[in-house]
Amino acid sequence: MKSCTRLVFSFLVGCVSMLAMGALAQIVETPIPGDPVAIDSGGISGKKLASGVRAYFGVPFAAPPTGDLRWREPQPVTPWKGTYNADRFAPECIQILRPHNINHYFGEEATSENCLYLNIWAPENANAEASLPVVLWLYGGGLSIGSASMANYSGENLAKKGVVYISAGYRVGAFGFMAHPELTAQSPHRASGNYGYLDQVAALQWIQRNVRQFGGDPGRVTIMGQSAGAGSVFSLQASPLAKGLFHRAIGMSGGGLRVGSDPVTQTEAEKSGLELQQALKVASLADLRNVPADRILAAQAEFQLGGTAGTVRFRPNLDAHFMPRTPREIFANGDQSDVPLLLGFTRDESSNELRTARSADEFRAAAQKYFGDRSPEFLRLYPVHDDLPALGAQAARDGGMATSIRSWALGQQARGRAPVYIYMYAHPHSYAPGARFADLNPGTAGAYHSSEIPFFLLTQDVYNRIRETRAWTEYDRMLAQRMSDAIVAFAATGSPDTKELRLPRFDARREQLTEFGNPVRTIAFDKARMDFFSTVNAPGAVGPSATPRSPRD
Repeated sequence: MKSCTRLVFSFLVGCVSMLAMGALAQIVETPIPGDPVAIDSGGISGKKLASGVRAYFGVPFAAPPTGDLRWREPQPVTPWKGTYNADRFAPECIQILRPHNINHYFGEEATSENCLYLNIWAPENANAEASLPVVLWLYGGGLSIGSASMANYSGENLAKKGVVYISAGYRVGAFGFMAHPELTAQSPHRASGNYGYLDQVAALQWIQRNVRQFGGDPGRVTIMGQSAGAGSVFSLQASPLAKGLFHRAIGMSGGGLRVGSDPVTQTEAEKSGLELQQALKVASLADLRNVPADRILAAQAEFQLGGTAGTVRFRPNLDAHFMPRTPREIFANGDQSDVPLLLGFTRDESSNELRTARSADEFRAAAQKYFGDRSPEFLRLYPVHDDLPALGAQAARDGGMATSIRSWALGQQARGRAPVYIYMYAHPHSYAPGARFADLNPGTAGAYHSSEIPFFLLTQDVYNRIRETRAWTEYDRMLAQRMSDAIVAFAATGSPDTKELRLPRFDARREQLTEFGNPVRTIAFDKARMDFFSTVNAPGAVGPSATPRSPRD
């Protein structure tokens, strides 16, 4: 329990430090002319950034999920009189805090159960008649951590290009995905868990009601996320609750219909809720709602450090409400939201024993371990040759995130009509001399998990915000401009094509995709290899530098 004590102490220190800093954030030097903006819960006032972008931070889209609302569907905001000053970020949803010596550390954030807020970046001259495309960003973090306010996810630079960019908080970990028999019994839908996903639906509903006030077009909403955020995008596409709330989707390294990816049943998920109750030594759900949040975080951490070796026990389930059938069934019947998709993965994020094999014998042993009687078939597709590291990396990639993304694309195409575009990000970051991180080796990381984010969102400069870690080149800057332009074009039209880039439309005959490397080029999946992985489940980790995944990206 010493590790839990340290965890809780760091959590409290982070909160106190942010409270001490909060007073400075209350000073608004550049109010927005014409504010307050009238939304359905009252008037809000934001601030004008140095770039000219209009920013509204910490806007409530649902009631605080505290007290009796812990582990309930998001509830409506209580309307207010007067003006709500949306000039600072709200806390991230309560979670374990990040170490300071990791790759993606951008500064401290407050953390709280009171976290259902969103942030809006709108172009300088946007008004209610502008009808600009809207992008909703959903953060990653294994559904156990993550923040709508992380600097890496800022929407300022995309807003400068003509979109209304929104990021929304959603509950994570035990607070966002715990199912429990008593919660199921109390629910009008006979459902429990998936509260984090229901928060995302509530954010989309808020956008439909209010985004026009910021210049956004409620008929052109794109949902976009990476890792667990991409899994959220996939789940929203499958869920009947989100139909009609968005019109395009971007999934980066997550989601999909691969073998073994079906969510657990609600009954199975409820076991984790009972296990939490037992670990906290309380008698009922009512008692659970009275347990301090730090104790729940500590218990959750013990679960994740236990026999399941980091597996998030509080995970999405088939709950008869948000996800009433498996995504596989929903896509097979053509019942998903039929919207254009831009999907992708990074070249070096997938790893397993095939990738780490250092001899032909190790490679063959890994094949036998993963594929059993089908290992000869695998070895015919991936014959051992002199460049074993490249072969292992290709096998891990094909059987890892590439298969997840391909299965999503093929699932959409089976019964859907909207187009699909696929990319592979293959351009390593340019590191500053001497840059060191606890969770990433710059010399071997390559195009690691989440490394495309600063290129798509134009947030490269935040990597030098706390300390100098990157020495971005002219090519890095040019590639980021082109990739971010593709996002803006896709949000506006449903196609990522721009004057500088033409992305091939994915189809089952040619299976072409765009490689964002140096240079940018069109490549194709090896169909025979990918078809093999469509029928097997190759275990593997996803993370930086081919290391087991941590929940820090």
